[in-house]
Amino acid sequence: MNLNSLDLNLLIALDALLREASVSRAAMRLRLSQPATSHALQRLRDLIGDPLLVRNGARMELTLRAQALRTPLAQALDQVRALFVPDAFDAARSDRHFRLMMPDLAVELLMPPLMEKITQIAPHVTIDVVPWRGPAIFTAEFARTIDLVISIGDAFKGFHRQRLYVDSDALAVRRGHPVGARLKKREAFLAARHVAVVIRGQNEDLIDSWLRSKGIERRIALVVPGYIEALHVTARTDLVAFVPRRLITALARQLSLLTVTPPLDPGLDEQYMFYPTRAQMDPGSIWLRQLMLETGRELGGRKM
Repeated sequence: MNLNSLDLNLLIALDALLREASVSRAAMRLRLSQPATSHALQRLRDLIGDPLLVRNGARMELTLRAQALRTPLAQALDQVRALFVPDAFDAARSDRHFRLMMPDLAVELLMPPLMEKITQIAPHVTIDVVPWRGPAIFTAEFARTIDLVISIGDAFKGFHRQRLYVDSDALAVRRGHPVGARLKKREAFLAARHVAVVIRGQNEDLIDSWLRSKGIERRIALVVPGYIEALHVTARTDLVAFVPRRLITALARQLSLLTVTPPLDPGLDEQYMFYPTRAQMDPGSIWLRQLMLETGRELGGRKM
């Protein structure tokens, strides 16, 4: 048989004819006229080399060949239909593994509430968080392994972007810091010794890039690769960290930190969720994205 000449509609007509064993009832099932259904039956007879339906008195009955075709044809059509229906995602039963890339501040702020939700509704799902990588080393091969990225900006090729939450930057100091609230003044801010955060893939702390655009240089005493390290050092020294305000708030009690409004306002930080275009219609990805957006909304609703 030449499959190139096979009309899928003929298989659908054959299924109706085999189910109904009647041209008129098959026509009703197919929503076709009886002559059109009779024409389809004739084409099928020529194609298969069997009469398929034969008259026995006042009714029609299936030939042995037709009877043998009923089950495998129904199974084949179900498989064809399944090709065009996305797999359902059953969170309660899924053991799917998702891989996320995000900086440490996003892990600190988002993962505890997200994992609380996942533990309740999807106890067998696992999350693998990998450290944030800059766009320059975010290779196509690496991108194929990632389900979600949490980051600022819009520099991830092949990924869609949705805003997750909004933050602002503030100064973190330990309780009892000798300067403390005076850091609100520019002179005290410039005289203080700072810890900078230079994440992998960046050349310098983004705060310093912004300050330089204003013609200002701060005194950098220490450079660390993450925000959590910066706050831990700040909590035990007189160094000052210029970091996202929500992160200071989250760790203030644990690390005995104070939040100080800086003398210069760098504006709002917008954190985004990026997901690959290839997974746009994937039910599992949709489920995780909705959960992450919900977590971001809840975070955004808290006072900074």
